[in-house]
Amino acid sequence: MAIGIFDSGLGGLTVLDAVQKRLPAQDFLYFADSAHAPYGVRDADDIHGLTVKAVTYMWDHGCDLVILACNTASAAALRRMQEAGVPKGKRVLGVFVPLIEALTERQWGDNSPPREVAVKHVALFATPATVASRAFQRELAFRAIGVDVEAQACGGVVDAIEDGDMILAEALVRSHVDALKRKMPRPEAAILGCTHYPLMQQTFQDALGADVSVFSQADLVAASLADYLGRHPGMAGSGEPGFVTTGDPIRVSDRATQFLRRQIRFTKA
Repeated sequence: MAIGIFDSGLGGLTVLDAVQKRLPAQDFLYFADSAHAPYGVRDADDIHGLTVKAVTYMWDHGCDLVILACNTASAAALRRMQEAGVPKGKRVLGVFVPLIEALTERQWGDNSPPREVAVKHVALFATPATVASRAFQRELAFRAIGVDVEAQACGGVVDAIEDGDMILAEALVRSHVDALKRKMPRPEAAILGCTHYPLMQQTFQDALGADVSVFSQADLVAASLADYLGRHPGMAGSGEPGFVTTGDPIRVSDRATQFLRRQIRFTKA
């Protein structure tokens, strides 16, 4: 019984690691579209097409439930895929949903009118494509009023992390936080709107200050998935677990092993 986890590259491994710890008996099929990464600099139509192709692959390989562990794909493609309709018995869920739930303190399916929430000033750090989509702001506005969101496109961070250059990634994070704080000097909370960014969470926290609540996705997604499976026990699927990539399996395996600090072996999708 495998659940599909999709990302344009390796960032979704932070989600996979968290959900495996939360659901140790569950199998997962991880799909990295490394040949087309990063998605964060592509336009919405391109991201949608690549996401549909990858998710269809996972459905065809027995994963009834696929998690888009990529904020860019979630922001640019999820709503469009759901509105177009998915095959009977299949589901696709976006990784930023649990973040919205945590910020607004309400369930995704709660369609009551928007209301005031405790946090008023929120910093969003994400890829250029996620920022351009305004998906976070749109979903927040459906559920909360009076929340000021200042978005900062964090160009270069994903590339640096995927290349294993953490010194450059740290320098870029600090630069992007400085840029954000020039626009919003005192954010109350910060959203790390990319699944690569948990690897830099302490750097974000240090640059923002101890009084800023930093929302990272991996643990929130793991808790949300556990709850979802409890309510939909038949959604795990019957697919084969493992790791597949559209890129070079040897190179991606090496990077993934460094990423998670345990042996990971990818095969060609």
